[in-house]
Amino acid sequence: MALKKLAGQTAVYGLSSILGRFLNYLLVPIHTAVFVPAEYGVVTDVYALSAFGAVLLTFGIETAYFKYVNDEQVNSEKVLGNALLFLLSTTVIFWLISVGNSEAFAGWLGYADHPEYIVWMSLAIGFDALSAIPMAKLRKDEKPVKFAAINLVNIAVNILVNVLFIGYAMNNQDADNWFIREVFNPEIGVGYVFLANMFASGVKWLLLLPSYIKAKLRFNAEIIKPLLVYAGPLMIAGFAGIINETLDRRLIRVILVPKIGETAALAQLGIYGACYKLSILITLFIQAFRYAAEPFFFSRFKESDSKKTYALVMNWFTIVVSLMMVMVLLYIDLFKLFISDQAYWVGLHIVPILMIANIALGWNYNLSIWYKLTNRTQYGMYIMIVGALLTIGLNILLIPVMGYSGAAWATLGSYLGMTLVSYIWGQKYFHVNYDLLRMLGYPILGILLYIVTQYLKLDGWIKWIFHTFLFLTFIAAIAVTERKQIKQLLR
Repeated sequence: MALKKLAGQTAVYGLSSILGRFLNYLLVPIHTAVFVPAEYGVVTDVYALSAFGAVLLTFGIETAYFKYVNDEQVNSEKVLGNALLFLLSTTVIFWLISVGNSEAFAGWLGYADHPEYIVWMSLAIGFDALSAIPMAKLRKDEKPVKFAAINLVNIAVNILVNVLFIGYAMNNQDADNWFIREVFNPEIGVGYVFLANMFASGVKWLLLLPSYIKAKLRFNAEIIKPLLVYAGPLMIAGFAGIINETLDRRLIRVILVPKIGETAALAQLGIYGACYKLSILITLFIQAFRYAAEPFFFSRFKESDSKKTYALVMNWFTIVVSLMMVMVLLYIDLFKLFISDQAYWVGLHIVPILMIANIALGWNYNLSIWYKLTNRTQYGMYIMIVGALLTIGLNILLIPVMGYSGAAWATLGSYLGMTLVSYIWGQKYFHVNYDLLRMLGYPILGILLYIVTQYLKLDGWIKWIFHTFLFLTFIAAIAVTERKQIKQLLR
C-alpha cells in the first residue's frame, strides 16, 4: 500500500514538472517565428546568466531542509522557519544589490541599453528562490496535487503572457484595439519573455505566501548552522552543474563578440539555443528517469542481485534514449519545423552532437548510484567540478575556431569526461558489470545510420521510405540482440 501511494505521488510530481517543461518548450516556435536569431540569442544568454543566480540564491537549502526536517531530534517547525527566513533574507539582499545597481550590471553583462532585463529577471529569480522551501514542504507533507496545481498555474501564466504579447501583439501591431494601443509596447521586444517569467514566478510565490505567514520566522544558531554546513557543498556541486549546462551560452557571446561583432555573436547564440531544444525528447525522458531511478536504486540496494539489476537498467536506458535519438535524426526534416524561422536551420548539424552529449549525461545519472549508495557523495561534487573544468577549457579552446559548433563539442566532451571519471571511480568502490559493448554500440549504430542518410542525401518519398527502413532496421537490431530480455519482460 505504501509503495502504491509513493508511486502515485511520484507520478504526479513527475508529470507536473515534465509537462511544464514540455509546455515551455512549445514557446520556441512562437519565439523563433517573431525574433531573428540575434534577438533570440539575447533570450538564451539572459537565461543562462539567470541559472547561476538561481543556484547561488537557493544555496542548496532545499535538500538540507529535507534532511533535517525529518530528524526526530530537531524541531521541524524551527527547521522550516529558519530555512524560510534564510531565503527571505538572502533574496532581499540580492534584490537590493541587483535591482539597485541594475544599470551597472546591465553594462557589465553587455545590456547597457536594457537595465530592465536585470530588474525583471532578478525579481523572477528571487520569487523562485522564495518558493523553493514552501514547495519542498508540500512534498514533505505529501500534497502532490497542490504541488502540481501551483506548478501548472505558474506555467499557465508564463504561457499566457508570452502568447498575448509575443504570439498575438507582435504579429498584430497595426490592429486597432485597446490591448495594442494601451497595454502593448513594441519597444520592449524580447523583454516580454523576461516579463512573462517575472509575472509567473510572482504569482507562484503569492500562492505560497501563507507558508511565510504561518511560519515562525526566527533565526536559531543551533538550527541554521548545520543547515548551511550541509547545504554548502551541495551549492558548490549545483554551481558546477550549472557551469556544465549553461556556461557555453555565455562564452559564445563573450568569445565571439570581439571576433565577429555583437549582432553576429548573438545570432550564433540564438541558433545554438534554438537547435539545442531539438534534444527535447531525450531531455524529458532523462528528467522522468531521474524522478523514478533514485528511489528505485535505493529500494533494490539490499537485494542479492541488485548489481545485475543496475546493469540491466543502464542497458535499457541506453536503448530508449538511442531510439529517441535515431527517430529525431532520421526525421530531422520534420522535427526542425519546431523552429519556425528557417534562419535557425543552419545549426541543425549540432543536433547529433548534443543528443549524444545528453545520452552521456543520462549515463552519468545511472552511474551516480555508486557514490550515493556507498555514502561517498563528495565524489559527486568532484565529478561535477571535473565537468565544469572541461566545460570551461573546451569552450575557450573550441569556440574561437568553430563558433557555436565548438560549444556543442565542448558539451559532449564535458559530459563524456564526467561519465568516464564516474565509471572508473565507481568500478573501484562499487563494481557493477555494465555491458559496455551494448552501451556504446547502440548510440554508435544510430549515428552511423544518420551518417548514411547524410551521405546519400535522398529526396522526396524515396527519402522517407529509406529513412523509415533504417529506423525499422535499428529496432530490429535491438530486438534480435535483446530477445532473451524481451521474452523475460513479456513473461
